[in-house]
Amino acid sequence: MLGLELVDWLKYEVEEDTNILWIKFNRPERLNALVGNSEERGTVAKVGEYMRAGDDDPRVRIMVLTGEGRAFCAGADLRGGTDFDKGENILGSARTEGADSSRQNFMHGFTKLHVDISKVRKPTIAMINGAAVGSGMDMALHCDIRIGCEFTRFIGYQQVGQIIENGGSYYLPKMVGLGRALEFAYTGQIDAERAYQWGWLNHLVSLEDLEKTTRELCGRILKVSPLVQWNSKRIMRAALDSSMETTMVLTSNASGILSSSEDGEEARKAFVEKRDPVFHGR
Repeated sequence: MLGLELVDWLKYEVEEDTNILWIKFNRPERLNALVGNSEERGTVAKVGEYMRAGDDDPRVRIMVLTGEGRAFCAGADLRGGTDFDKGENILGSARTEGADSSRQNFMHGFTKLHVDISKVRKPTIAMINGAAVGSGMDMALHCDIRIGCEFTRFIGYQQVGQIIENGGSYYLPKMVGLGRALEFAYTGQIDAERAYQWGWLNHLVSLEDLEKTTRELCGRILKVSPLVQWNSKRIMRAALDSSMETTMVLTSNASGILSSSEDGEEARKAFVEKRDPVFHGR
């Protein structure tokens, strides 16, 4: 967490007894709508920054992204977001000028910030306690695992006349199939039950059990070597755009490294001795 600047609209909470980092959207009065766009202190940039800090924090094994209040993240604040800072532009401008400014700001600004979420080593979970809209939906898609409740729903950019941006159009066809992804593209909204049936959500539970289920999953994740998880994540994400042969080369290389690691030896000893392993990520 060294050098990490905290902001009011996003929480960074490490539980040292569980090794979980909770990153929480914190504008419940506005359904956790974004602050800013691609500015360096805007919400999406700070989510990536917080996750990178968690990646480097030895206390952290798992990161959970969720929202305060009754929404996950309502996406862009269409009513404007200047009242929280008394009219001062505390974020700074990130917008480029010129004929190609719109594409530049999305591809090299806003979209890149979403992709940063998928690049951290450690497991990431989106605990979706309510509506995930636009960019909020995309951030959930960039996480590794999604857990929802009866109040979860996904809403695209169609309500503001836009296509699914920031990675959604990449992940959805792979996650739910082309036909289902296009159905969402044509309608712009899906409820929790249908999202679970489609495989968009890994788990669907009641709001009352949402945090409990998330913590139980974290507990199971903690019993596996972090080196195994980090390598599995890198290889499987790379495999989305690779061949079977290349993927097998990557797994073969990783297998040799893992078998000679301290964590690999500890896993084998713990299995033989019928005890819980103690991993150090090396």
